[in-house]
Amino acid sequence: MSQPDSELFDILRKKSRLKQDVYQITFSTFRLFKSVILEMVAEYQEKYNGNQQLIPFEYRDRGEFELELRFGGDVLIFMMHTNIFEFSRMHEVMKTTYINEDKDRSYCGVINIYNFLADSFRYNRINDVGYMIGRVFVNKDSHYFIEGKREIGMLFNNFSTSTINRESARQIVESSVLYTINFDLLTPPYEQVKEVTVFEMQASLENMKLKTGKRLGFRFQADHEEFKSEDR
Repeated sequence: MSQPDSELFDILRKKSRLKQDVYQITFSTFRLFKSVILEMVAEYQEKYNGNQQLIPFEYRDRGEFELELRFGGDVLIFMMHTNIFEFSRMHEVMKTTYINEDKDRSYCGVINIYNFLADSFRYNRINDVGYMIGRVFVNKDSHYFIEGKREIGMLFNNFSTSTINRESARQIVESSVLYTINFDLLTPPYEQVKEVTVFEMQASLENMKLKTGKRLGFRFQADHEEFKSEDR
């Protein structure tokens, strides 16, 4: 075997091993979120045991890479991406000493956190919109940071020192719930909803075309230019 081939295979093995390690750590983090949420649900049920629970706080299983937390009139969905990502050179993270000391630290798994209205699922309002309120990045060292809305993104943005563990996972879930509670449903502008077609009016409630969202017309979306996907 020639020397160039040997180097190529070594690079292949090293890169693949790195991605597999990051994937496993991200998956462990996702399962940690699930464990924390189940713990919080049990605490809620114990606190209000014997009382009529008009306000739900419950976990729902959505498969291997998704989990759902319903509370009040809201739903939080935690969704783990199965690919590994690297940040672009222009991202602020790439300018930190933490990354410059070890470029492999820039490879991350991602767990997205979405907020929907519970009624959107209850009545199958397929045109309703949800919002990404945060995305959790986890690297090979189990360090993490969050890009997100308001206090979620501001509280958890020290990549070099923040390590994911049970305590930090609980803080992330609690902050997401608190942000969602304070993220109120606003009435859409009158001009946007003053007209409705006969078809829309005749349609069943489950399939109405009138969109409902906490901030109708605004979506918090991932910036696809910030990082590129890498296979795990």
